[in-house]
Amino acid sequence: MDFSELWAIFGPGVAGAVFGAGWWFWVDAVVCSSVQVSFLHYLPGIFASLAALMFNCVRRDDIDYSPYEEGEWRLKLWLFLAYVVSFVSLAASVGLLIQDALVPEGPSAWTGTAGVLQCVLVLISGLVYWTSHSEQ
Repeated sequence: MDFSELWAIFGPGVAGAVFGAGWWFWVDAVVCSSVQVSFLHYLPGIFASLAALMFNCVRRDDIDYSPYEEGEWRLKLWLFLAYVVSFVSLAASVGLLIQDALVPEGPSAWTGTAGVLQCVLVLISGLVYWTSHSEQ
């Protein structure tokens, strides 16, 4: 068995474990927070999960990477929107981390750090699954 076959077998499991770890950090931060965390703090993780779902709606084999042929432009647009949603959710989580660190009456800096970790791990899990899952 070569690496690509092993990656196709174990890649989705690794992606699920990374996704679960991301949400575990967030749940830990919300449960351990001394103040109530507003719904605004939940949005970056929700949108990162949506972006991971958007990545996985496109099969890797359906994308034509040739620069000279007109490929399936809808798939490329969908992936571009998934990247935009993922980077906006990551930027929002970093912004909330900075806000949490600067404002003393809000949630702790751990809540903001967990939000950034959640977004990073959820987006990594989406890309891990996308690279490991292909038609063979």
